[in-house]
Amino acid sequence: MATLDELLHAAVLGVGGVERPGQVEMAHAVQDAIVAEEHLLVQAGTGTGKSLAYLLPAVMHAQKTGKPAVVATATLALQAQLVDRDLPRLAEAVTPLLGRRPTYGLVKGRRNYLCAHKLEGGFPDDEGLFEVAEVDRAASRLGQEVVRLREWADETQSGDRDELVPGVSERAWRQVSVSAHECLGGTCPMIADCFVERSREAAKDCDVIVTNHSFMAIDSFEGRQMLPEHDLLVVDEAHELVDRVTSTITDELTAPMVAAAAKRAGRLAESTEAVDDASVFLQGVLDELPEGRLTGIPDALSLALARVRDTARQVQSELKPERGVEPDGGRKVAQAAIEEVFENSSRILEQRELDVVWVNRDPRRGSVLRVAPMSVAMLLRDKVFGDRTVVMTSATLELGGTFDALAGTMGLRGEGAPTWRGLDVGSPFDYPQQAIAYVAQHLPSPGRDGLSTQTLDEIEALVRAAGGRTLGLFSSMRAAREATEAMRERFDGDLGFLCQGDDQITTLVRQFARDPATCLFGTLTLWQGVDVPGSACQLVIIDRIPFPRPDDPLSSARSQAIARMGGNGFMAVSATHAALRLAQGAGRLIRRADDRGVVAFLDSRMMTARYAGFLQRSLPPFWPTTDRERVLAALRRLDETAAPPLTVHEPALRGVAGAVAGSTGGRVGEDAAEHPRPVALDPPAPDVPAVDPPAPDVPALDPPAQDVPAEEPVSAPVAAGSAWTAEADEELRDGVELGLSLEELAESLELTEDVVAARLASLRLEVVPGAPRLM
Repeated sequence: MATLDELLHAAVLGVGGVERPGQVEMAHAVQDAIVAEEHLLVQAGTGTGKSLAYLLPAVMHAQKTGKPAVVATATLALQAQLVDRDLPRLAEAVTPLLGRRPTYGLVKGRRNYLCAHKLEGGFPDDEGLFEVAEVDRAASRLGQEVVRLREWADETQSGDRDELVPGVSERAWRQVSVSAHECLGGTCPMIADCFVERSREAAKDCDVIVTNHSFMAIDSFEGRQMLPEHDLLVVDEAHELVDRVTSTITDELTAPMVAAAAKRAGRLAESTEAVDDASVFLQGVLDELPEGRLTGIPDALSLALARVRDTARQVQSELKPERGVEPDGGRKVAQAAIEEVFENSSRILEQRELDVVWVNRDPRRGSVLRVAPMSVAMLLRDKVFGDRTVVMTSATLELGGTFDALAGTMGLRGEGAPTWRGLDVGSPFDYPQQAIAYVAQHLPSPGRDGLSTQTLDEIEALVRAAGGRTLGLFSSMRAAREATEAMRERFDGDLGFLCQGDDQITTLVRQFARDPATCLFGTLTLWQGVDVPGSACQLVIIDRIPFPRPDDPLSSARSQAIARMGGNGFMAVSATHAALRLAQGAGRLIRRADDRGVVAFLDSRMMTARYAGFLQRSLPPFWPTTDRERVLAALRRLDETAAPPLTVHEPALRGVAGAVAGSTGGRVGEDAAEHPRPVALDPPAPDVPAVDPPAPDVPALDPPAQDVPAEEPVSAPVAAGSAWTAEADEELRDGVELGLSLEELAESLELTEDVVAARLASLRLEVVPGAPRLM
């Protein structure tokens, strides 16, 4: 077999790049970790080429051992990049040296795929959409979506939802997919046509399997063996692992959820009325509880949960099929719904030592009872790091100059922890010459009443100077929407403004990347994983330091636990969380060696607070300044000399293994190709702003493309205290057109009947069979 250096040289040439010292160092470190069977944490800055640095040793190991290597990512964007771009080019380049083409595939959770049996009527059609769609394809937008899904099902090889562009609503997708608990498994009459089974079978023959953090975690924790046997796991975007795993094992319970489970089981069990009554009792108790963390289970809630649990257990017994009889689709759906209610109510009542329980008021769903673990460190240590070599990598793994904080959250510190090595291979970028870090020190400190007029004025001035080309990262959706609507009004069509929620994230990012006269505003999803190199993104705005909310149940529980141990809870949890997010957000700006731009922090605490130095040391070493006029002048020069935006890659059709259909990288026959652990930190001394050095050089580039105006925003109305989105209103109209009752509409939208009735009245719609009519 060729050496790693030979393969890396061929792969870098194949992708049209250049070898970088950090990439070579990382590749050898990964290979050494595999040989030594030792865990590795690698911090590799943007532009290092870390995907090639771990993919090549993974391919070599897979071809040597006959076992696949698993790569888990946090974002869909990185999954697509690996399978659609990196792996095909790598495979093409190294095949002559290996003597066999490396193979790869994409594996996701069951809900991401079409269910062939459900498409053929094997499961109950909860909303009658199939029949309505067949009779009248123009009956509603929802009916049209279902027809489109049926037609797409005849064309797709993968059945992967992400291949469908533009996408469909969640309500329509539910009509053609099933959860893991609802699936009939090996007894399904259409298992030979199952997209999920075909993709997983194809994955067994792949050298590299790409999946996501959550799927990997479920496979590890629950022992379902959804992934083939493997002894090498690479976790990219590893800074996100703890939060993604925590989210995966967070459970919730609502009264409508209990009532919906009772309704699903209604025709198959006799005791569902008791479950329905328990849901009413639970609703009354939850509505009386204050929002926030519960340090204990109140007596009334304990009684309500016990009633939900016990009635659900009785229905579970009744839903069991007779001996020797396999359950059909309708029974499996009912069993899954009742089982979820039983398990979640039981878990909350157990009051496990590390579990945190809280009440949340959701704008659409009302009172939600949630439970999540305070720490997943020991779970990760036992289930993820226990019996395989794990390579963790990200551009942000070191905080405060050490890996210890993040390593601790993953169970890699303390007594009994496995051995591991930490490595920082740096970045190939000249950050001080490529980017400015600007702190708008003249602005007032952010408050709780939304964006100040001064802050909106600052955003306008920065965006005008940049000529668009702006990614706005906000700490809340409220702030993102407020800024979007304000800028749309102020610019009056001169520039386009997109906001998270207007469409799918991937669609919005592609639209932003195509048009330099466009700005994209959003929250957490955009802080990481957005990769828009070139002139389309030359300004990143961060509205405030992204601390967790003071009333966030998990963060506050973790901080209190650290304080009880004598540590600094704020620095260990809140400041560390903010530092990680800031580093990720600022990292959206410089994606290539020729990128130039500004990261603007609109929070003066970045210069004045006692923790400012800690936050600043977590950022890339951009050139720092508080000089507003110098920053605006630099942005104008960048806009005037900007080259056209780079070509945007559109979604591709996928084969069975999830790789691009028609390529030769995977195996579809031959048709498929691709919150930190508590640590006590002493607060740093107040930072003293440095004297501004000369501005970095700005290259002479071609002028930008012409402006393209955007559509005007639609503000979210409120009915009976609940916010309504345009999509929710569309679903409501569709339901009325389908002749659904008020009760059915409330269940479908997961809202109470009074909220739905209030919105119907405001829209002048009346619930009657057939088409809607004005009141």
